[in-house]
Amino acid sequence: MRTGEKGIAVAMILSVAIIAGLKFGNKEDVAEEEMDIPFVSNASPELANKAGNILRTLHCRECHFIWGTRDLNQAVPAPAIDGVGEFRDEAWLFNYLSSEVPQDILPSRLKPKYRMPSYAHLSVDERQTLAKYLATLKVKDWYLQDATKKRYEKLTGNDYTDDSEPIP
Repeated sequence: MRTGEKGIAVAMILSVAIIAGLKFGNKEDVAEEEMDIPFVSNASPELANKAGNILRTLHCRECHFIWGTRDLNQAVPAPAIDGVGEFRDEAWLFNYLSSEVPQDILPSRLKPKYRMPSYAHLSVDERQTLAKYLATLKVKDWYLQDATKKRYEKLTGNDYTDDSEPIP
């Protein structure tokens, strides 16, 4: 290697090291990114692990996504399950997961092969674990307020104010 080439190689290595140091060394950037994630869960690590194992076994991510990450190969337009705890409580979720025909509880417009399957065959403990975990999946207040505002403005064409009538 020639002297000039060695100098270029050293400069490139130093540049990469400096950029990497700036990127990974700044903890404040990471904290700001985490603040932008609108989904939270207060599930214990044990509950999250147990429910995660059940969700993986059932291949739930083939249709649903969680924490805002969708599989790009996913063809089924099923809803995200992050934030479901804002809209459904543990009892409702257990009842839904226990139903022989979930569409009797929550109708679906999807083709039959893509509709939510019954998980009534799971043990009561597994269904309770899933229902308890799903009920912990919440959305941060700022995100709900922003989503409410955008929904109101989209449906009414008017600006949202604190005095705006809620839309069912």
